[in-house]
Parts: sequence; C-alpha cells; structure tokens
Amino acid sequence: MTLPLSLPMPPRPEVPEPMGVKFPLTWILENASVPVQYRAITEVARGTLTEPQRFSMLPYSYEPALRLALMQRADGMWGDSMLSVPAARAEAHEGIGTMIAVRRLLEYGWDKDSPPLALARRALFRLLAEDEDPAFLYELTPRAKPEPEVVRMGRLILREAAAAALAQAGYESDPRLRGAARRIVLRLDAFLRSPAAAKPFARVGNQHVLVPEAAPPSVHTLMMLAHMPLFRSEHYDTLDRLYNYLMQPVPRAVAAARVGRKVVAMPHLVMGDPLPHRNAADADTPAALWWLEILARLGFLRRNENWGKLFDRFVDDCDSRGLWRLPKRAAVMRSANPFAWPSFPLEPHATAEDKVANVTFRIGLIGRHAGRTIQVG
Repeated sequence: MTLPLSLPMPPRPEVPEPMGVKFPLTWILENASVPVQYRAITEVARGTLTEPQRFSMLPYSYEPALRLALMQRADGMWGDSMLSVPAARAEAHEGIGTMIAVRRLLEYGWDKDSPPLALARRALFRLLAEDEDPAFLYELTPRAKPEPEVVRMGRLILREAAAAALAQAGYESDPRLRGAARRIVLRLDAFLRSPAAAKPFARVGNQHVLVPEAAPPSVHTLMMLAHMPLFRSEHYDTLDRLYNYLMQPVPRAVAAARVGRKVVAMPHLVMGDPLPHRNAADADTPAALWWLEILARLGFLRRNENWGKLFDRFVDDCDSRGLWRLPKRAAVMRSANPFAWPSFPLEPHATAEDKVANVTFRIGLIGRHAGRTIQVG
C-alpha cells in the first residue's frame, strides 16, 4: 500500500473571541461623579468624543479633590506618613499618607504636573535612593533605636511604594525611576530563578518565616510594572517568570519575615495567585477589581483563563446597557484591602449609585487594558 507523502493537517480549534464590554458613557456622564466622568471619557471611551481636551480642567472642579490638595503642607507632605490610609470614619481624608494622597489625586484624574503632585514628587524621588538613612522611614520608624535590618526593610518597602506612585503618575521615562525599577526587577528576577521561589518558607520555632534569600514581589512592584509598559517590554523574560509565579497557589503560611530580633508580618508581599477562585472575588469586590486592573495592565488577564472568567462574571452582571448591577452573591462593597483604597470608591461618602458608577467604570477600564472590544453607548 502506498502512503501519501504528507497527511492533511487537522483543522485548528476555533478560539472563541473574548467577551466584548458595553460601556454606558451617556449614563455615566449624567449620573457619575466628576472623576469617573473624566476618566470614562479619556481612558475608556477614548476616540469616541471629539476634542476630549475640552474636558482637561474637569478633574480640578471636584470639591473632594480640592480639599485633599489643600491639606498638603508646604514641604509637599500630607502629615508625617507615607502609606497611612484614613480610618473608615475619618472626615475629609484625615490621617492620609503622602503616597496614598498622591495616588488618590491621580485616581481623581489630576495631572502629574498639577501643583500638589509636582510639589510631592521631590519627597518620592528622594525615597528611590539606595541608602539606609533612618530619617526617611516615616511611619515605619520603630520606637526604639532602629536595628540595621529594620531600617533596611523599611527603606525597601518605601522605595518600592514610591516607585509605584511615580510610575502611576507617568514618570516612566525618568532615569531615576528607571534606575530604581531596574534594581527592583533584578532582585525579583534573582528570586524567581532561585529555589526560594518554590520553597520560600523555613520553620523557626513554632513559626514559618521567609528564608533570608526570599524576595517575593510586593504589591508595589506589581503596581509599578503595571504602569511602565515600555520598561516591561525590555524585561519580558522576567515578566514571563512573574506570570508563572502568580499562577501558583498561595501557601497556607502567612507571609512573615524575621527582621532584626522580631518576626514581622509582610502583608504587602504577593505569594501566589491573588484571585484563585470566585469566592475570593466575591468576598471583596473593590479589591478584586483593583487586582483585575493590575493584571490587565500587566498583560496577564488575557493570558489566564481563570482571571478572564472572573472578569467575565463582572461583565455578565451588567444589564443590557452595560450598567453593573450588584449581584446577590457580592459581599459588602467596602474593601479591607488598604492598597485598593485610593481607587474605590472615588467619592468620600459614596451612595449606592456612586458605587454602581465606580464599578461600571472599572469594568470598562479593565476591558480596555485587557484588549476587549469596548462598545460605547
């Protein structure tokens, strides 16, 4: 029997197109707060309206943003802290840290060259320096005389957080930020290549603590990379390793490290998949949206089936206009995640309608960064 020289290739399975996102711009412009309106126009529905520059002054008309800006001191600081989040019942952003205030103004749509943000950047750029000066620990300053390990850890946390805030502000091309980002990524890459990435904990007494060589990515590092697309393209191999790391299940042990003579919790470290299942997203909707936005900006959302399905659930919860409706499964719309605080909600005393507008806007923004088709209506 004569066999054919070549067999026909089997047909390639058709990959379904990702779900498009309906975006009710008209409703948002009629019902949402000023920051949501502005960012809906410029970031989600971009190209839909002619002459979007006409709206450039819109964010500076929002009273809560103006009040926050007026709280800034002459040295560019808000209070004496960097990462402090206002208490749930605090009035007028009382107790807010400088980096959190900067991120909040950016979420309001303020430009990095607006006077408050331009004044704050000096303090943030100072924190990028690779030094161990205890004078720049702010709220992380210990009450007793600081041990070298405590200073080193505190400066590292604030350095990465400052890099994230500056990246979000749009300083990707600044050589100071790029230098700091390169050092952060080199440390991260060394960890992802090491055995510590697979086995980051060791038992010390009755506790599990991170081994000394463990350097898991922090939420600040992920935020920084999410807002530096050109820099990411220069380190695509590290980003691939980071993607594989984030798909791992989170270990049962809580992230903690021995710093000096104490074991200190490290809630800012990401030990694996931040959204492993539906229950994680339903338990904290604002934090789930915040994570999905980061993953979308990193380019990871479109690569991961589970994260894509979680986002599709939010899209499915929208009505025929694209307006999100609170499903019965969702928990209280208040996040316990301090890292998500600057982005949700964007109103100091958000009503139910404000929260609907916030979630609808975030769904559109995530869809835009995930490469989904945006159907503006």
